[in-house]
Amino acid sequence: MPSASGYLPYLPLLAPPILAAAYAFASRPPASNLNQIYATVDPGLASLPLDSPARVVYSEDWVEGGAYANLPMGRVRYWLVGPISGKKVVLIHGLSIPALVFQHLVPILVGAGYQVLLYDLYGRGYSDAPQNTPYDAHLYVMQLALLLQHVGWARTRLVGYSMGGAIAAAFVATFPGLVESELVLAASVGSRETSFAPFYRIRNMPFVEGWTMRAVMFVSSTFSSSPFQWLTSFRVQDVMKIPATGEESTLNAIVRLQATSLRGFTHAVISSLHEGPTSRMRSTFGVPAWRGRRVLFVHGSEDDVVPPSDSPLLRSLIDSATRDASNGSNSMEAGKAETQLVYVEGAGHDLPWTHAEEMGRAILEFLEGKAGK
Repeated sequence: MPSASGYLPYLPLLAPPILAAAYAFASRPPASNLNQIYATVDPGLASLPLDSPARVVYSEDWVEGGAYANLPMGRVRYWLVGPISGKKVVLIHGLSIPALVFQHLVPILVGAGYQVLLYDLYGRGYSDAPQNTPYDAHLYVMQLALLLQHVGWARTRLVGYSMGGAIAAAFVATFPGLVESELVLAASVGSRETSFAPFYRIRNMPFVEGWTMRAVMFVSSTFSSSPFQWLTSFRVQDVMKIPATGEESTLNAIVRLQATSLRGFTHAVISSLHEGPTSRMRSTFGVPAWRGRRVLFVHGSEDDVVPPSDSPLLRSLIDSATRDASNGSNSMEAGKAETQLVYVEGAGHDLPWTHAEEMGRAILEFLEGKAGK
């Protein structure tokens, strides 16, 4: 019988397939692919009993005009509010809080005659959470594009808040013909260039996601700011808004209840941080698709999640890209974007909820062409 040493010459032949198998096991999940007619999903809040705490805090019919769209990557909950003849506006929420964050802003826009479309992003609220797919910019852009087709809107204005701002920017870069000239980016992410590449291979493992979210919940309930800030470039409260002391707010409650009630929420949030539009998006703000557009940046002066200095940086990217595309000319006729920046004094990151009146006033003045530069 040959000794073990007799097999040594064959080890170099075995190394490539072993390495290939190891890489395949540990690699990132496949990219979003709309060739899948139907995705495997984790259901949203509608799968819970009507009297469940999550559905009590965030009712399915918290605003009129609610319906579902059956899209390839999962069912999406949306609401159409306001006069059919009104100018179209889409509100895009952020990383962890669903469309409920716009509860106080919607009546302001509708009262001014706008028809408003708002919806829950995949993995949040009442929308499904696709499994085995990265929650990247492509997924969110296609979700919005298909939803617009579903409701029959050919063009619309966009208001993106927090991560929704980066989604709006990616949508402009991908489908510029579907977007009217006016956009509003509120406390928008997208300026950070932090790379999470070393974590790609391990973060998709279920036990890693579970451990990470448990750690987030513990830290956010113990500290006022996160020691993990270096990892996510956000305070943990943006992921898991649990107050250290005092009565739990509505927004804190809905994020906590999503985390404890929805299997897909954890994956959606963590994947969005690693692979989604929370970082490495500067190039999206620096494309010629912004030419001839009017862009309003709104930011809370006391925002400790997305620094107030981020909006001027994103504004400069758009200004630079459209100035270059206009061959150095500063005229709107030549294509340079018109950008404006408004700070809401005393507002933190949740300004659509806490300072809806000030934010709504700034948006309406901008949309009606009354805001200053």
